[in-house]
Amino acid sequence: MEGMIGEIRLFAPNFAPKAWAYCQGQILSIASNTALFSILGTTYGGNGTTTFALPNFNGRSAVSSGRGPGLSDYRLGQKTGTETVTLNITQMPAHTHTVLVTNPSGSVTMGGFNDEPNQASPVNGYPALVDGFTLYDTRADEFMQMSNVNVGGAINAALDGGNQSHENRQPFIAINYIICQYGIFPSRN
Repeated sequence: MEGMIGEIRLFAPNFAPKAWAYCQGQILSIASNTALFSILGTTYGGNGTTTFALPNFNGRSAVSSGRGPGLSDYRLGQKTGTETVTLNITQMPAHTHTVLVTNPSGSVTMGGFNDEPNQASPVNGYPALVDGFTLYDTRADEFMQMSNVNVGGAINAALDGGNQSHENRQPFIAINYIICQYGIFPSRN
């Protein structure tokens, strides 16, 4: 399978063909791979005097170097990205939580006395407004009209979540990247 030195291809079999190598970040000898080193240099690693490295696509996908309109700038050989992300509170959008309270209950306690009606402490008396002066009356139909009572309080919505990371990768299939070590030397424009 002839190729251009430094050319990278996707290759489905579980082996790299003759004159090709997996792109797995291997450190190679410059002396044994002078043509490939003259093309790659130390872009992907190595010390540049005796060794250089092949690109490492293990667990990675490729993106073109440079900057597209409105996109980030990536230099040749740059590695970036992460498989998972754990969001923190500053990365979450502003939002609200609705709290629904169903069948609330409560009680109101009113003082009562066992004494004569129309007295300060009447016996069998009911709270009432009969003539504007008496606070109690013996007639149950003269009950004081009570308005709704607002009961207040606080509801605290606790922060929740498992602080777990979430998947951050597009759907993918694993396949081999291979690079041509020996073949046609590419000419520059």
